[in-house]
Amino acid sequence: MESRRQEKVGIVTSNKMHKTVVVTVERQVIHPLYKRVLRRAKKFLAHDEKNQCRLGDTVRIEETRPLSRRKRWRVAEVITKATKVAPLPEAPV
Repeated sequence: MESRRQEKVGIVTSNKMHKTVVVTVERQVIHPLYKRVLRRAKKFLAHDEKNQCRLGDTVRIEETRPLSRRKRWRVAEVITKATKVAPLPEAPV
């Protein structure tokens, strides 16, 4: 039987909580009057059982039963890992 759960793909924007990540999902909609393409973003709290997600990772999240007040999604898979970026050197004062 095929699953009827919704799936979304987004980028991890926060992993400061224990076993929880914030995933930002962007979508494009066309303005009804001006016919311009608009970018809309929404944040979802998702359960990350193994604490494997890092900032900037692209993940697929899947709808699940309520796990807490705002958490109704779980990380199904990490699609791509974020590349490490070296911190900027501090400017002399």
